[in-house]
Amino acid sequence: MASVTPDSEEIKNASTLLKAGQLVAFPTETVYGLGADASNADALARLYRVKGRPDTHPVIVHLASVDMLEKWAKTVPDEAYKLAEKLWPGPMTLILKKASHVSDAVSGGQDTVGLRIPSHPVALELLKEFGSGVAAPSANRHGKVSPTSAAHVKEELGDLVAKILDGGSCSVGIESTIIDLSGQERRILRPGMITIEEIEKILGKKKGKAKAKPEEVVPRAPGTLSSHYAPSTSLKLFSSSNLGRALATAENLSMKVAVMSFREPITCSVVVTWRQLPDNADEYARVLYSTLRELDDQGADYIIAEEPPQEAAWSGILDRLRRAANG
Repeated sequence: MASVTPDSEEIKNASTLLKAGQLVAFPTETVYGLGADASNADALARLYRVKGRPDTHPVIVHLASVDMLEKWAKTVPDEAYKLAEKLWPGPMTLILKKASHVSDAVSGGQDTVGLRIPSHPVALELLKEFGSGVAAPSANRHGKVSPTSAAHVKEELGDLVAKILDGGSCSVGIESTIIDLSGQERRILRPGMITIEEIEKILGKKKGKAKAKPEEVVPRAPGTLSSHYAPSTSLKLFSSSNLGRALATAENLSMKVAVMSFREPITCSVVVTWRQLPDNADEYARVLYSTLRELDDQGADYIIAEEPPQEAAWSGILDRLRRAANG
């Protein structure tokens, strides 16, 4: 699918489809979202059905401006406005107490709602044209690798989506950082490319839980299950020092492997594909999901992934890899 920036008429058409209760996939800077009118019960039911998503899993409502926060949240703390001023539009989601009209289908039956303003120009134009909140989890089957191109969406969901807006490859590449401001303690529920250090620089340091426990039965936010973002081919995560041993084990077992690593390819009879990834966190995140999708199609018995550095800039990437490996 060739990337052609949608014109205003195409975006108006997409907005009309949303208002009619249809599903529209659109690009954000993180991943492609599967959009539905967040106020339309039938549209939300269709969204969950197409994704195969459990109805206890909340979805993020995408907005066009900060002015819309008070329509969707019961209360908006000062911390929310401080973060919004610095980080929106951008890859950050805020969890706030939900307004009375927000349905359980959006909140997963909880008393909170996830809200975000994306920075992709196509997403922003669509949201402005639509004029209200759009529920938009990633445009893929539940638990699988998120799409970062329109072609990924077409391949996985096809005609189940009324329209796919092609805005090219996503510039961030992994899902937003999720910050829970709904209680007394500030919590990072899902790390992303906005780091804890950046958040603390804006709000100051505060004691509290660093993240939600992945084994929580009812997720407070999307993408926090212990297994998520997983390719169909089993993924195994190894430290850099154990990579050679992992290849030797595959040879001993006569298992075909696909490899994603920071180093140049190593000659090994069992490697069907080797992808050398960038050692810069931003660049790595941008290509992570497309690489996982590519390696998933190589017919390997499993995928070997070299673990990234244990540094703040890599925390979101490491989170996605660990959840993918749990799949």
